[in-house]
Amino acid sequence: MRFKFWQSCLTITVLIGSVPQLDAQDLRPSQRTALADVQQREAELKAVNQQIWNFAELGLEETKSSQLLVEKLKAAGFDVWVGAANMPTAFVATYGSGKPVIGILAEYDALPDLSQKASPLQDPVEAGKPGHGCGHCGLGTGALGAALAVKEAMQKHNLPGTLRLYGTPAEETLIGKVYLLLDGGFDDLDICFHWHPASKNEVWNGSSKAMVSAKFTFHGVAAHAAGSPEQGRSALDAVELMNVGANYMREHVKEDARIHYVITGGGGAPNVVPATATVWYYVRANEHKDVEAAFAWLNDIARGAALMTRTKLTSVVDTDCHELLQNSPLSDVLHRNLKLLSPPKFTAEEQVFAKKLQEPLIEQFNTTFTVGLDDSVQPLAAVPEVTKGSTDVGDISWYVPTGGLRTACFAAGSPGHSWQNVAAIGSSIGEKGVIYAAQVLSVSVLDLLEQPDQLAAAKADWQERMKDRKYTTLIPKGQRAPAKIR
Repeated sequence: MRFKFWQSCLTITVLIGSVPQLDAQDLRPSQRTALADVQQREAELKAVNQQIWNFAELGLEETKSSQLLVEKLKAAGFDVWVGAANMPTAFVATYGSGKPVIGILAEYDALPDLSQKASPLQDPVEAGKPGHGCGHCGLGTGALGAALAVKEAMQKHNLPGTLRLYGTPAEETLIGKVYLLLDGGFDDLDICFHWHPASKNEVWNGSSKAMVSAKFTFHGVAAHAAGSPEQGRSALDAVELMNVGANYMREHVKEDARIHYVITGGGGAPNVVPATATVWYYVRANEHKDVEAAFAWLNDIARGAALMTRTKLTSVVDTDCHELLQNSPLSDVLHRNLKLLSPPKFTAEEQVFAKKLQEPLIEQFNTTFTVGLDDSVQPLAAVPEVTKGSTDVGDISWYVPTGGLRTACFAAGSPGHSWQNVAAIGSSIGEKGVIYAAQVLSVSVLDLLEQPDQLAAAKADWQERMKDRKYTTLIPKGQRAPAKIR
């Protein structure tokens, strides 16, 4: 990227790959400052992405990743609260004072068993280790870049208001933002922005599935499985009966519901009746009220399994997240800026790299790909999409107007949580999407800081959507975030 400012003419040249000239009137002075700051920090941001990509830490264990982000923020003059909501790897970084208060979300957790080199061929750095299959190394980096750029613009142009960067751990298991919210971390926020690496450049103008995560543990009596089975009470039997009941339940839930589980503990040897066994469940649906209904039914099934096996049941809700609520005015702001700045162009070498990533998918999924990398900006969806996944950003959107975007960091059509995505986000492909996200986020935050009418429109839209909604949670009152997930 290069920035050249002419004092005596009405144009500003902003080169991001091959970006057309922009009229000076399209960007305010504060936004030009922010873009220049991202450009000046480009090498630094790429290095941050690489470091977090190499750390590849699982949720609630992101010690090095969060520490790196905190160090960068403190060095830039942010006040940083580490250990927010009793989570050691959570933080809240603040700059400025007064209203409006605008937040940006950062994530940095990796996924298990997805270690992969930045190579177009499947090749783990260390087999069985975590990897950034959702691109959160880039997500945290892009959010950092945006926050630093907005801070620079606020300082140089004396802009009132408060900027916050929220470091939210364990997004993959929907922990961080939920517990920060329950701890009051978003109570005084006016607007919240988020972004995510993807295979397209677009506004996240839709919803997601609500979800509850819970573990059910059955407690029985150990005995010799051959010598005295009558003296045993199998906790594993209870788990298996619960799973059978849940699978029959699937026939009678709504089409949009999803129920999945893994047995995390089922005994140590076949000749010992298992005294304890645990099953971990996710229950999802497009609306939180449907999750509540399905989860109540699942609890009945668990109690029935305990009765059938004469075991005792204990359970814990790790987290409970809501569906994402869109915000049309914020979507308009983000879409305008995605088009205004234009996405980066990819080189021929990067296109070849992406197409090699796609090759295994062609056979595995019997599909074809028209492009290796998509460098267009997608139209703003007329009908909001409901994604099949879940995100704890949803809970924030029930508290404050929330808007998000995606940028192309992965090969076109790549499945989520794949080794292909780990390779791409660790390469120059991912780096370009990260920098683009930082640019779009920074100018969008400044739009809301400097244009009260847009902020008011976003709030009015949110209030209209919340008319018939009330935030509730299945997490027991006062419960702290889990110390570990697995």
